[in-house]
Amino acid sequence: MKKLCLLAVTLFAAFTVQAQDVVKFAPLDASPVDISYFPNKAVKFKKTDNPNPVVKVTYARPSAKGRTIFGDVVKFGEVWRVGANENTEIKFYKDVTIGGKKVPAGYYSLFVIPEKEKWTVIINKELDLWGGYAYDESKDVVRVSVPVKPVSTSIEALSIAFTTEGNIANLVIGWDKTTAELPITVK
Repeated sequence: MKKLCLLAVTLFAAFTVQAQDVVKFAPLDASPVDISYFPNKAVKFKKTDNPNPVVKVTYARPSAKGRTIFGDVVKFGEVWRVGANENTEIKFYKDVTIGGKKVPAGYYSLFVIPEKEKWTVIINKELDLWGGYAYDESKDVVRVSVPVKPVSTSIEALSIAFTTEGNIANLVIGWDKTTAELPITVK
């Protein structure tokens, strides 16, 4: 009986070690995924919080690493996925208004076409794309032109956050020495 148990344990251990050798995990991504919510405390932090998200943005955060970003790494006049890897996704938990146009609740992609003085921000129906390579303008829900604002302190990693003004949620995109704000009207 002892020999049978020893044989079973040995076989189990050998199988477990062999099974672990089959799985090859990807290395840590250089542009980690992050999430921004509006309102900022929309997710539940503790039992007493009452989560009520309106907007959620999921994006990969590339770093500048001493490079000039806008006009070089991210080309002026070309569609950019607002991040790295898969395109940035934005979820509206309820209907919102952007650029005077009603955008129904749901999941969308977020793209921009950066220029030196302004960006065209695009909300697009297509999801699960890698970058902006397969971007399809016919699936745009809304396009809005927003001014670019320079910042004095360089922002190392692409960052997305929200500010508020009354019933307006400003989606703020910042990277390198540039920020841009997309006003989203929430009712």
